[in-house]
Amino acid sequence: MAKNLIIVESPAKSKTIKKFLGSNYTVVASNGHVRDLPKSQMGVDFDNDFEPKYITIRGKGELLASLRKEVKKADKIYLATDPDREGEAISWHLFFALKLDPKKTKRITFNEITKNAVRQAIKESREIDMDLVDAQQARRVLDRIVGYSISPLLWQKVKRGLSAGRVQSVALRIIADREAQIDAFIPTEYWSMEAEFPVKGCKKPLLAKYYGNPKKQENIGKEELEKIYKDLEGVVYEVSEIKKGERTKKAPVPFTTSTLQQEASKALNFATSKTMRIAQQLYEGVDVKGSGTVGIITYLRTDSTRISEEADANVRSYIGEQYGSQYVAAEGARKSGSQKIQDAHEAIRPTDVTRTPAMLKDSLSRDQFRLYQLIWKRFVASRMMPAVYETTSVKIAAGKYRFNVATSKIAFEGFRLIYTEAGEEKDEKGVLLKGLDENSELSLEQFDSKQHFTQPPAHYTEASLVKTLEELGIGRPSTYAPTITLIINRRYVAKENKNLYMTELGEVVNNIMMHSFPSIVDVSFTANMESLLDGVAEGKVRWKTIIENFYPDLDAAVKKAEEELEEVKIEDEVTD
Repeated sequence: MAKNLIIVESPAKSKTIKKFLGSNYTVVASNGHVRDLPKSQMGVDFDNDFEPKYITIRGKGELLASLRKEVKKADKIYLATDPDREGEAISWHLFFALKLDPKKTKRITFNEITKNAVRQAIKESREIDMDLVDAQQARRVLDRIVGYSISPLLWQKVKRGLSAGRVQSVALRIIADREAQIDAFIPTEYWSMEAEFPVKGCKKPLLAKYYGNPKKQENIGKEELEKIYKDLEGVVYEVSEIKKGERTKKAPVPFTTSTLQQEASKALNFATSKTMRIAQQLYEGVDVKGSGTVGIITYLRTDSTRISEEADANVRSYIGEQYGSQYVAAEGARKSGSQKIQDAHEAIRPTDVTRTPAMLKDSLSRDQFRLYQLIWKRFVASRMMPAVYETTSVKIAAGKYRFNVATSKIAFEGFRLIYTEAGEEKDEKGVLLKGLDENSELSLEQFDSKQHFTQPPAHYTEASLVKTLEELGIGRPSTYAPTITLIINRRYVAKENKNLYMTELGEVVNNIMMHSFPSIVDVSFTANMESLLDGVAEGKVRWKTIIENFYPDLDAAVKKAEEELEEVKIEDEVTD
Protein backbone atom coordinates (compact mmCIF):
# COMPACT_ATOMS: atom_id res chain seq x y z
CA MET A 1 0.00 0.00 0.00
CA ALA A 2 1.20 3.52 -0.78
CA LYS A 3 1.90 5.49 2.37
CA ASN A 4 0.24 8.90 2.51
CA LEU A 5 1.10 11.71 4.93
CA ILE A 6 -1.33 14.56 5.65
CA ILE A 7 -0.01 17.62 7.48
CA VAL A 8 -2.53 19.94 9.19
CA GLU A 9 -2.04 22.81 11.68
CA SER A 10 -3.64 21.56 14.87
CA PRO A 11 -3.69 18.29 16.82
CA ALA A 12 -7.51 18.57 17.15
CA LYS A 13 -7.84 18.73 13.37
CA SER A 14 -5.47 15.76 12.88
CA LYS A 15 -7.49 13.71 15.39
CA THR A 16 -10.72 14.45 13.48
CA ILE A 17 -9.25 13.68 10.04
CA LYS A 18 -7.54 10.43 11.17
CA LYS A 19 -10.99 8.94 11.72
CA PHE A 20 -12.09 9.37 8.10
CA LEU A 21 -9.09 7.79 6.40
CA GLY A 22 -7.72 4.26 6.22
CA SER A 23 -4.55 2.87 7.79
CA ASN A 24 -2.45 3.92 4.81
CA TYR A 25 -2.87 7.59 5.87
CA THR A 26 -0.83 9.20 8.65
CA VAL A 27 -2.09 12.59 9.89
CA VAL A 28 0.27 14.92 11.79
CA ALA A 29 0.07 18.55 13.00
CA SER A 30 2.55 21.41 12.53
CA ASN A 31 1.02 23.37 15.45
CA GLY A 32 0.53 26.47 13.33
CA HIS A 33 3.35 28.35 11.61
CA VAL A 34 6.83 26.80 11.46
CA ARG A 35 8.72 29.70 9.86
CA ASP A 36 8.38 33.45 10.34
CA LEU A 37 10.35 36.68 10.23
CA PRO A 38 12.82 36.90 13.15
CA LYS A 39 11.63 38.71 16.28
CA SER A 40 14.94 40.43 16.99
CA GLN A 41 15.35 42.29 13.67
CA MET A 42 13.36 43.71 10.74
CA GLY A 43 13.92 40.52 8.70
CA VAL A 44 13.30 42.25 5.36
CA ASP A 45 16.25 42.81 3.00
CA PHE A 46 15.69 46.34 1.68
CA ASP A 47 18.70 46.18 -0.67
CA ASN A 48 17.63 42.90 -2.20
CA ASP A 49 14.14 43.65 -3.57
CA PHE A 50 12.51 43.47 -0.08
CA GLU A 51 13.26 39.75 0.21
CA PRO A 52 11.90 38.41 3.54
CA LYS A 53 14.39 36.46 5.69
CA TYR A 54 12.40 33.61 7.20
CA ILE A 55 13.76 31.58 10.08
CA THR A 56 12.46 28.52 11.92
CA ILE A 57 10.29 29.66 14.82
CA ARG A 58 12.03 29.08 18.16
CA GLY A 59 10.97 25.79 19.75
CA LYS A 60 9.83 24.25 16.46
CA GLY A 61 13.10 22.40 15.75
CA GLU A 62 12.09 19.12 17.41
CA LEU A 63 8.67 19.17 15.81
CA LEU A 64 10.19 19.70 12.34
CA ALA A 65 12.65 16.84 12.96
CA SER A 66 9.77 14.46 13.78
CA LEU A 67 7.81 15.71 10.73
CA ARG A 68 10.89 15.01 8.52
CA LYS A 69 10.95 11.41 9.78
CA GLU A 70 7.29 11.02 8.74
CA VAL A 71 8.03 12.62 5.35
CA LYS A 72 10.80 10.05 4.68
CA LYS A 73 8.32 7.19 5.21
CA ALA A 74 5.66 8.67 2.90
CA ASP A 75 5.13 8.13 -0.83
CA LYS A 76 2.78 11.10 -1.07
CA ILE A 77 2.45 14.22 1.09
CA TYR A 78 -0.72 16.31 1.35
CA LEU A 79 -0.53 19.79 2.91
CA ALA A 80 -3.97 20.29 4.46
CA THR A 81 -3.68 23.62 6.28
CA ASP A 82 -6.68 26.01 6.50
CA PRO A 83 -8.42 27.10 3.27
CA ASP A 84 -7.34 30.75 3.29
CA ARG A 85 -4.26 32.85 2.49
CA GLU A 86 -2.62 32.22 5.83
CA GLY A 87 -3.22 28.47 5.46
CA GLU A 88 -1.71 28.59 1.96
CA ALA A 89 1.36 30.39 3.36
CA ILE A 90 1.76 27.82 6.18
CA SER A 91 1.74 25.03 3.55
CA TRP A 92 4.38 26.88 1.53
CA HIS A 93 6.58 27.36 4.62
CA LEU A 94 6.20 23.66 5.45
CA PHE A 95 7.24 22.82 1.87
CA PHE A 96 10.54 24.68 2.40
CA ALA A 97 11.16 23.83 6.05
CA LEU A 98 10.71 20.10 5.34
CA LYS A 99 12.51 20.28 1.96
CA LEU A 100 9.61 18.46 0.30
CA ASP A 101 9.81 16.90 -3.14
CA PRO A 102 7.43 18.81 -5.47
CA LYS A 103 6.64 15.59 -7.36
CA LYS A 104 5.34 13.92 -4.20
CA THR A 105 3.68 16.95 -2.57
CA LYS A 106 0.15 18.25 -3.11
CA ARG A 107 -2.03 20.89 -1.45
CA ILE A 108 -5.58 20.03 -0.35
CA THR A 109 -8.28 22.29 1.11
CA PHE A 110 -11.71 21.63 2.55
CA ASN A 111 -14.30 23.96 3.94
CA GLU A 112 -15.56 21.51 6.56
CA ILE A 113 -13.86 18.60 8.32
CA THR A 114 -16.21 15.80 7.29
CA LYS A 115 -15.48 12.45 5.66
CA ASN A 116 -16.89 13.45 2.26
CA ALA A 117 -15.16 16.83 2.21
CA VAL A 118 -11.73 15.40 3.13
CA ARG A 119 -11.97 12.54 0.61
CA GLN A 120 -13.15 14.91 -2.12
CA ALA A 121 -10.24 17.26 -1.34
CA ILE A 122 -7.73 14.42 -1.77
CA LYS A 123 -9.27 13.64 -5.17
CA GLU A 124 -8.97 17.32 -6.15
CA SER A 125 -5.43 17.90 -4.79
CA ARG A 126 -3.49 20.73 -6.46
CA GLU A 127 -0.25 22.70 -6.43
CA ILE A 128 0.37 25.41 -3.81
CA ASP A 129 -1.29 28.63 -5.05
CA MET A 130 1.57 31.14 -5.09
CA ASP A 131 -0.78 34.09 -5.63
CA LEU A 132 -2.43 33.38 -2.26
CA VAL A 133 0.99 32.86 -0.63
CA ASP A 134 2.28 36.15 -2.05
CA ALA A 135 -0.80 38.02 -0.80
CA GLN A 136 -0.04 36.70 2.68
CA GLN A 137 3.69 37.51 2.32
CA ALA A 138 2.83 41.06 1.28
CA ARG A 139 0.56 41.48 4.33
CA ARG A 140 3.21 40.03 6.65
CA VAL A 141 6.04 42.18 5.24
CA LEU A 142 3.91 45.35 5.21
CA ASP A 143 2.86 44.78 8.82
CA ARG A 144 6.48 44.06 9.82
CA ILE A 145 7.83 47.19 8.12
CA VAL A 146 5.17 49.42 9.72
CA GLY A 147 5.48 47.81 13.16
CA TYR A 148 9.28 47.67 13.29
CA SER A 149 9.74 51.18 11.84
CA ILE A 150 7.27 53.04 14.06
CA SER A 151 7.27 51.06 17.34
CA PRO A 152 10.91 51.95 18.28
CA LEU A 153 9.98 55.59 17.73
CA LEU A 154 7.12 55.23 20.25
CA TRP A 155 9.52 53.58 22.73
CA GLN A 156 11.92 56.48 22.33
CA LYS A 157 9.34 59.27 22.56
CA VAL A 158 6.73 57.78 24.92
CA LYS A 159 7.67 54.53 26.68
CA ARG A 160 8.87 51.00 25.99
CA GLY A 161 6.51 48.20 25.16
CA LEU A 162 4.26 50.25 22.88
CA SER A 163 3.50 49.23 19.33
CA ALA A 164 2.03 50.63 16.16
CA GLY A 165 0.58 48.53 13.39
CA ARG A 166 -0.99 48.95 10.01
CA VAL A 167 -4.49 47.79 11.00
CA GLN A 168 -4.40 48.36 14.78
CA SER A 169 -3.53 52.05 14.34
CA VAL A 170 -6.53 52.61 12.06
CA ALA A 171 -8.82 50.79 14.50
CA LEU A 172 -7.49 53.02 17.27
CA ARG A 173 -8.11 56.11 15.16
CA ILE A 174 -11.71 55.07 14.45
CA ILE A 175 -12.35 54.76 18.21
CA ALA A 176 -10.59 58.10 18.86
CA ASP A 177 -12.72 59.87 16.24
CA ARG A 178 -15.90 58.55 17.85
CA GLU A 179 -14.75 59.69 21.32
CA ALA A 180 -14.06 63.15 19.90
CA GLN A 181 -17.61 63.27 18.46
CA ILE A 182 -19.03 62.24 21.83
CA ASP A 183 -16.97 64.88 23.68
CA ALA A 184 -18.02 67.61 21.25
CA PHE A 185 -21.70 66.69 21.36
CA ILE A 186 -24.11 69.28 22.78
CA PRO A 187 -27.54 67.80 23.64
CA THR A 188 -30.67 69.69 22.63
CA GLU A 189 -34.03 69.40 24.34
CA TYR A 190 -37.19 68.23 22.55
CA TRP A 191 -40.64 67.01 23.57
CA SER A 192 -42.96 64.20 22.53
CA MET A 193 -46.68 64.02 23.18
CA GLU A 194 -49.37 61.35 23.26
CA ALA A 195 -53.16 61.55 23.55
CA GLU A 196 -55.20 58.87 25.36
CA PHE A 197 -58.67 57.94 24.09
CA PRO A 198 -61.00 55.37 25.73
CA VAL A 199 -62.34 52.86 23.16
CA LYS A 200 -65.61 50.95 23.63
CA GLY A 201 -65.03 47.27 24.37
CA CYS A 202 -61.29 47.73 25.10
CA LYS A 203 -59.86 47.67 28.61
CA LYS A 204 -56.84 49.77 27.71
CA PRO A 205 -57.14 53.27 26.24
CA LEU A 206 -55.91 53.99 22.74
CA LEU A 207 -52.56 55.82 22.75
CA ALA A 208 -52.04 58.08 19.75
CA LYS A 209 -48.73 59.82 19.07
CA TYR A 210 -48.68 63.48 18.06
CA TYR A 211 -47.68 63.61 14.37
CA GLY A 212 -47.81 67.19 13.19
CA ASN A 213 -49.61 70.04 11.62
CA PRO A 214 -50.65 68.13 9.39
CA LYS A 215 -47.13 67.53 8.03
CA LYS A 216 -44.71 65.71 10.33
CA GLN A 217 -43.03 67.84 13.02
CA GLU A 218 -39.76 66.65 14.59
CA ASN A 219 -38.09 67.80 17.81
CA ILE A 220 -40.78 70.09 19.19
CA GLY A 221 -39.57 72.71 21.69
CA LYS A 222 -41.27 73.56 24.99
CA GLU A 223 -42.84 76.80 23.67
CA GLU A 224 -44.19 75.07 20.59
CA LEU A 225 -45.71 72.37 22.78
CA GLU A 226 -47.54 75.02 24.88
CA LYS A 227 -48.91 76.54 21.67
CA ILE A 228 -50.15 73.12 20.43
CA TYR A 229 -51.91 72.52 23.77
CA LYS A 230 -53.66 75.91 23.45
CA ASP A 231 -54.75 75.22 19.86
CA LEU A 232 -56.15 71.81 20.86
CA GLU A 233 -58.53 73.25 23.46
CA GLY A 234 -62.09 72.27 22.52
CA VAL A 235 -61.26 70.62 19.16
CA VAL A 236 -63.08 67.53 17.91
CA TYR A 237 -61.03 64.33 17.54
CA GLU A 238 -62.17 62.10 14.72
CA VAL A 239 -60.76 59.07 12.93
CA SER A 240 -59.88 60.35 9.46
CA GLU A 241 -58.37 57.18 8.00
CA ILE A 242 -57.95 53.50 8.89
CA LYS A 243 -55.51 51.56 6.74
CA LYS A 244 -54.96 47.81 6.97
CA GLY A 245 -52.05 46.14 5.27
CA GLU A 246 -49.23 43.71 5.75
CA ARG A 247 -45.48 43.87 5.85
CA THR A 248 -42.90 41.13 5.58
CA LYS A 249 -39.54 40.69 7.26
CA LYS A 250 -37.01 38.74 5.23
CA ALA A 251 -35.02 35.85 6.67
CA PRO A 252 -31.40 36.66 7.60
CA VAL A 253 -28.46 35.37 5.55
CA PRO A 254 -26.16 32.77 7.18
CA PHE A 255 -23.24 34.05 9.25
CA THR A 256 -19.96 35.42 7.96
CA THR A 257 -17.05 35.90 10.37
CA SER A 258 -18.00 39.49 11.07
CA THR A 259 -21.75 38.94 11.53
CA LEU A 260 -21.07 35.94 13.79
CA GLN A 261 -18.75 38.06 15.95
CA GLN A 262 -21.35 40.83 16.15
CA GLU A 263 -24.29 38.57 16.97
CA ALA A 264 -22.33 36.45 19.51
CA SER A 265 -21.32 39.69 21.21
CA LYS A 266 -24.93 40.93 21.41
CA ALA A 267 -26.70 37.64 22.12
CA LEU A 268 -24.10 35.75 24.18
CA ASN A 269 -21.91 38.60 25.44
CA PHE A 270 -18.80 36.95 23.91
CA ALA A 271 -15.67 38.97 23.13
CA THR A 272 -14.63 38.62 19.46
CA SER A 273 -11.56 36.59 20.48
CA LYS A 274 -13.73 34.17 22.48
CA THR A 275 -16.15 33.71 19.57
CA MET A 276 -13.25 32.82 17.27
CA ARG A 277 -11.64 30.47 19.80
CA ILE A 278 -14.87 28.50 20.31
CA ALA A 279 -15.76 28.49 16.59
CA GLN A 280 -12.25 27.08 15.91
CA GLN A 281 -13.00 24.20 18.31
CA LEU A 282 -16.35 23.48 16.61
CA TYR A 283 -14.65 23.54 13.17
CA GLU A 284 -11.67 21.35 14.11
CA GLY A 285 -13.78 18.71 15.79
CA VAL A 286 -15.54 17.86 19.03
CA ASP A 287 -16.12 14.46 20.53
CA VAL A 288 -19.76 13.66 19.77
CA LYS A 289 -21.27 10.74 21.68
CA GLY A 290 -21.83 7.88 19.27
CA SER A 291 -19.90 9.47 16.36
CA GLY A 292 -16.40 10.09 17.73
CA THR A 293 -14.61 13.33 16.81
CA VAL A 294 -16.36 15.37 14.11
CA GLY A 295 -16.12 18.92 12.80
CA ILE A 296 -19.60 20.34 13.36
CA ILE A 297 -19.33 23.74 11.60
CA THR A 298 -17.69 24.86 8.35
CA TYR A 299 -14.59 27.08 8.17
CA LEU A 300 -14.93 30.10 10.44
CA ARG A 301 -12.96 32.75 8.54
CA THR A 302 -15.10 33.85 5.63
CA ASP A 303 -16.83 36.89 4.21
CA SER A 304 -19.09 34.89 1.92
CA THR A 305 -22.78 34.15 2.55
CA ARG A 306 -22.90 31.50 -0.18
CA ILE A 307 -23.71 27.91 0.77
CA SER A 308 -23.14 24.74 -1.27
CA GLU A 309 -25.99 23.30 -3.32
CA GLU A 310 -25.88 20.10 -1.27
CA ALA A 311 -26.16 21.98 2.06
CA ASP A 312 -28.97 24.10 0.60
CA ALA A 313 -30.93 21.02 -0.50
CA ASN A 314 -30.38 19.31 2.88
CA VAL A 315 -31.58 22.25 4.98
CA ARG A 316 -34.67 22.76 2.80
CA SER A 317 -35.74 19.13 3.16
CA TYR A 318 -35.02 19.34 6.92
CA ILE A 319 -37.27 22.42 7.27
CA GLY A 320 -40.01 20.72 5.23
CA GLU A 321 -39.93 17.61 7.43
CA GLN A 322 -39.66 19.39 10.80
CA TYR A 323 -41.84 22.47 10.33
CA GLY A 324 -43.89 21.88 7.15
CA SER A 325 -43.45 22.82 3.50
CA GLN A 326 -45.11 26.23 4.04
CA TYR A 327 -41.95 27.30 5.95
CA VAL A 328 -39.42 26.47 3.19
CA ALA A 329 -38.18 29.60 1.43
CA ALA A 330 -38.62 29.83 -2.30
CA GLU A 331 -35.14 31.20 -2.86
CA GLY A 332 -32.12 31.39 -0.53
CA ALA A 333 -31.41 34.73 1.14
CA ARG A 334 -28.69 36.58 -0.74
CA LYS A 335 -26.35 39.26 0.50
CA SER A 336 -25.49 41.82 -2.11
CA GLY A 337 -22.96 44.59 -1.94
CA SER A 338 -19.63 43.15 -0.85
CA GLN A 339 -17.28 42.68 -3.77
CA LYS A 340 -14.46 41.51 -1.51
CA ILE A 341 -15.61 37.93 -1.03
CA GLN A 342 -12.47 36.01 -0.15
CA ASP A 343 -11.77 32.90 -2.23
CA ALA A 344 -14.45 30.30 -2.89
CA HIS A 345 -15.64 30.16 0.69
CA GLU A 346 -19.01 29.33 2.09
CA ALA A 347 -20.85 31.01 4.94
CA ILE A 348 -20.45 29.58 8.45
CA ARG A 349 -22.98 26.76 8.85
CA PRO A 350 -23.42 23.39 10.58
CA THR A 351 -21.72 20.56 8.64
CA ASP A 352 -24.86 18.46 9.15
CA VAL A 353 -28.15 20.27 9.72
CA THR A 354 -29.79 17.17 11.21
CA ARG A 355 -27.30 17.38 14.09
CA THR A 356 -29.50 19.69 16.16
CA PRO A 357 -28.20 21.67 19.15
CA ALA A 358 -30.36 19.53 21.47
CA MET A 359 -28.67 16.35 20.18
CA LEU A 360 -25.20 17.77 20.86
CA LYS A 361 -25.94 19.40 24.21
CA ASP A 362 -24.28 16.63 26.25
CA SER A 363 -21.20 16.56 24.00
CA LEU A 364 -20.44 20.30 24.12
CA SER A 365 -19.35 22.74 26.82
CA ARG A 366 -21.92 25.42 27.73
CA ASP A 367 -20.25 28.06 25.53
CA GLN A 368 -19.71 25.66 22.63
CA PHE A 369 -23.39 24.71 22.82
CA ARG A 370 -24.56 28.34 22.85
CA LEU A 371 -22.42 29.29 19.86
CA TYR A 372 -23.35 26.16 17.89
CA GLN A 373 -27.04 26.82 18.60
CA LEU A 374 -26.69 30.40 17.30
CA ILE A 375 -24.99 29.21 14.07
CA TRP A 376 -27.48 26.34 13.59
CA LYS A 377 -30.58 28.50 14.12
CA ARG A 378 -29.34 31.28 11.86
CA PHE A 379 -28.48 28.81 9.08
CA VAL A 380 -31.86 27.05 9.23
CA ALA A 381 -33.67 30.41 9.40
CA SER A 382 -31.80 31.61 6.27
CA ARG A 383 -33.73 29.09 4.15
CA MET A 384 -37.15 29.78 5.68
CA MET A 385 -40.03 31.97 4.53
CA PRO A 386 -40.26 35.63 5.57
CA ALA A 387 -42.32 36.56 8.63
CA VAL A 388 -45.61 38.29 7.76
CA TYR A 389 -47.27 40.96 9.94
CA GLU A 390 -50.77 42.38 9.73
CA THR A 391 -50.54 46.14 10.15
CA THR A 392 -53.17 48.71 11.03
CA SER A 393 -52.56 52.44 10.96
CA VAL A 394 -55.07 55.02 12.14
CA LYS A 395 -54.95 58.76 11.49
CA ILE A 396 -56.81 60.97 13.95
CA ALA A 397 -57.64 64.56 12.96
CA ALA A 398 -57.70 67.18 15.72
CA GLY A 399 -58.44 70.57 14.19
CA LYS A 400 -55.39 71.42 12.06
CA TYR A 401 -53.27 68.81 13.90
CA ARG A 402 -52.89 65.06 13.45
CA PHE A 403 -52.26 62.09 15.73
CA ASN A 404 -51.27 58.58 14.58
CA VAL A 405 -51.59 55.03 15.88
CA ALA A 406 -49.78 52.11 14.21
CA THR A 407 -49.95 48.51 15.37
CA SER A 408 -48.84 45.19 13.93
CA LYS A 409 -49.38 41.58 14.87
CA ILE A 410 -47.70 38.54 13.46
CA ALA A 411 -49.79 36.67 10.89
CA PHE A 412 -47.21 34.05 9.83
CA GLU A 413 -44.07 33.38 11.86
CA GLY A 414 -41.90 32.19 8.98
CA PHE A 415 -38.21 32.11 10.00
CA ARG A 416 -39.06 33.69 13.38
CA LEU A 417 -40.39 30.32 14.43
CA ILE A 418 -36.77 29.45 15.28
CA TYR A 419 -34.64 32.58 15.10
CA THR A 420 -34.84 36.18 16.26
CA GLU A 421 -31.85 38.50 16.38
CA ALA A 422 -30.52 39.74 19.70
CA GLY A 423 -32.38 42.81 20.95
CA GLU A 424 -35.48 42.04 18.87
CA GLU A 425 -38.68 40.94 20.57
CA LYS A 426 -39.95 37.45 19.72
CA ASP A 427 -43.43 38.76 18.90
CA GLU A 428 -44.65 42.27 18.31
CA LYS A 429 -47.93 42.36 20.15
CA GLY A 430 -50.20 44.86 18.53
CA VAL A 431 -53.28 46.35 20.17
CA LEU A 432 -55.98 45.40 17.75
CA LEU A 433 -58.03 48.45 17.06
CA LYS A 434 -61.54 47.10 17.49
CA GLY A 435 -64.62 49.27 17.51
CA LEU A 436 -63.07 52.04 15.41
CA ASP A 437 -64.57 53.24 12.15
CA GLU A 438 -63.60 56.05 9.85
CA ASN A 439 -65.23 59.36 10.80
CA SER A 440 -66.07 58.08 14.30
CA GLU A 441 -65.48 60.67 17.02
CA LEU A 442 -63.19 60.03 19.98
CA SER A 443 -63.31 61.66 23.40
CA LEU A 444 -59.93 62.74 24.78
CA GLU A 445 -59.08 61.37 28.22
CA GLN A 446 -55.71 63.07 28.75
CA PHE A 447 -52.42 64.21 27.21
CA ASP A 448 -49.04 62.84 28.18
CA SER A 449 -45.96 64.83 27.20
CA LYS A 450 -42.34 63.80 27.83
CA GLN A 451 -39.10 65.73 27.75
CA HIS A 452 -36.18 64.20 25.81
CA PHE A 453 -32.64 65.20 24.90
CA THR A 454 -30.80 64.29 21.71
CA GLN A 455 -28.17 61.60 22.36
CA PRO A 456 -24.51 61.61 21.32
CA PRO A 457 -23.25 58.80 19.06
CA ALA A 458 -22.78 55.58 21.04
CA HIS A 459 -19.35 54.42 22.20
CA TYR A 460 -17.95 51.62 20.07
CA THR A 461 -18.38 48.07 21.33
CA GLU A 462 -16.39 45.15 19.92
CA ALA A 463 -19.44 44.26 17.80
CA SER A 464 -19.95 47.74 16.35
CA LEU A 465 -16.20 48.17 15.73
CA VAL A 466 -16.09 44.91 13.75
CA LYS A 467 -19.09 46.11 11.75
CA THR A 468 -17.37 49.43 10.99
CA LEU A 469 -14.04 47.80 10.05
CA GLU A 470 -15.89 45.51 7.65
CA GLU A 471 -17.95 48.33 6.13
CA LEU A 472 -14.80 50.42 5.59
CA GLY A 473 -12.94 47.47 4.08
CA ILE A 474 -10.22 47.44 6.74
CA GLY A 475 -8.68 44.10 7.64
CA ARG A 476 -10.17 40.74 6.70
CA PRO A 477 -12.18 38.09 8.58
CA SER A 478 -9.05 36.67 10.19
CA THR A 479 -7.82 40.07 11.44
CA TYR A 480 -10.81 41.59 13.34
CA ALA A 481 -10.42 39.64 16.58
CA PRO A 482 -6.59 39.85 16.90
CA THR A 483 -6.68 43.60 16.14
CA ILE A 484 -9.23 44.32 18.88
CA THR A 485 -7.47 42.03 21.36
CA LEU A 486 -4.17 43.81 20.66
CA ILE A 487 -5.39 47.37 21.27
CA ILE A 488 -7.05 46.24 24.53
CA ASN A 489 -3.96 44.31 25.70
CA ARG A 490 -1.69 47.26 24.88
CA ARG A 491 -3.99 49.34 27.12
CA TYR A 492 -4.69 51.85 24.33
CA VAL A 493 -8.36 51.09 24.81
CA ALA A 494 -10.23 50.07 27.95
CA LYS A 495 -13.36 47.94 27.86
CA GLU A 496 -16.13 48.66 30.35
CA ASN A 497 -19.62 47.11 30.13
CA LYS A 498 -19.00 46.18 26.49
CA ASN A 499 -18.04 49.79 25.59
CA LEU A 500 -14.56 50.67 24.32
CA TYR A 501 -12.94 53.85 25.69
CA MET A 502 -9.65 55.50 24.75
CA THR A 503 -7.06 55.58 27.52
CA GLU A 504 -4.57 58.43 28.00
CA LEU A 505 -1.91 56.18 26.47
CA GLY A 506 -4.17 55.42 23.48
CA GLU A 507 -4.71 59.14 22.91
CA VAL A 508 -0.97 59.86 22.96
CA VAL A 509 -0.22 57.05 20.49
CA ASN A 510 -3.12 58.07 18.23
CA ASN A 511 -2.00 61.73 18.23
CA ILE A 512 1.54 60.75 17.26
CA MET A 513 0.23 58.52 14.45
CA MET A 514 -2.18 61.22 13.20
CA HIS A 515 0.56 63.85 13.24
CA SER A 516 3.53 61.90 11.88
CA PHE A 517 1.99 59.06 9.88
CA PRO A 518 -1.31 60.38 8.55
CA SER A 519 -1.39 57.96 5.59
CA ILE A 520 -1.00 54.88 7.85
CA VAL A 521 -4.05 55.88 9.91
CA ASP A 522 -5.98 57.04 6.85
CA VAL A 523 -9.04 54.82 6.52
CA SER A 524 -9.22 54.91 2.72
CA PHE A 525 -5.46 54.32 2.36
CA THR A 526 -5.75 51.18 4.51
CA ALA A 527 -8.86 49.96 2.68
CA ASN A 528 -7.09 50.55 -0.66
CA MET A 529 -4.13 48.51 0.62
CA GLU A 530 -6.56 45.63 1.33
CA SER A 531 -7.84 45.73 -2.24
CA LEU A 532 -4.23 45.71 -3.53
CA LEU A 533 -3.62 42.58 -1.44
CA ASP A 534 -6.77 41.07 -2.99
CA GLY A 535 -5.22 41.93 -6.36
CA VAL A 536 -2.12 39.92 -5.44
CA ALA A 537 -4.31 36.95 -4.42
CA GLU A 538 -6.03 37.14 -7.81
CA GLY A 539 -2.68 37.19 -9.62
CA LYS A 540 -3.16 40.75 -10.93
CA VAL A 541 -0.55 42.60 -8.83
CA ARG A 542 3.09 41.66 -8.07
CA TRP A 543 3.45 41.66 -4.30
CA LYS A 544 6.83 43.35 -4.12
CA THR A 545 5.50 46.27 -6.19
CA ILE A 546 3.16 47.13 -3.28
CA ILE A 547 6.11 47.20 -0.86
CA GLU A 548 8.30 49.19 -3.31
CA ASN A 549 5.64 51.86 -3.62
CA PHE A 550 4.87 51.97 0.09
CA TYR A 551 8.27 51.88 1.79
CA PRO A 552 10.00 55.13 0.65
CA ASP A 553 7.19 57.35 2.01
CA LEU A 554 7.12 55.48 5.31
CA ASP A 555 10.91 55.68 5.66
CA ALA A 556 10.86 59.46 5.05
CA ALA A 557 8.02 59.92 7.58
CA VAL A 558 9.91 57.95 10.25
CA LYS A 559 13.09 60.01 9.77
CA LYS A 560 11.10 63.22 9.95
CA ALA A 561 9.25 62.09 13.11
CA GLU A 562 12.53 61.15 14.81
CA GLU A 563 13.70 64.74 14.45
CA GLU A 564 10.46 66.59 15.08
CA LEU A 565 8.55 64.62 17.72
CA GLU A 566 8.68 65.87 21.30
CA GLU A 567 9.04 63.35 24.09
CA VAL A 568 5.77 62.63 25.93
CA LYS A 569 5.86 61.64 29.56
CA ILE A 570 3.22 59.15 30.65
CA GLU A 571 3.26 58.22 34.31
CA ASP A 572 2.86 54.54 35.13
CA GLU A 573 -0.43 53.85 36.87
CA VAL A 574 0.08 53.27 40.57
CA THR A 575 -1.69 50.17 41.84
CA ASP A 576 -2.76 49.58 45.42
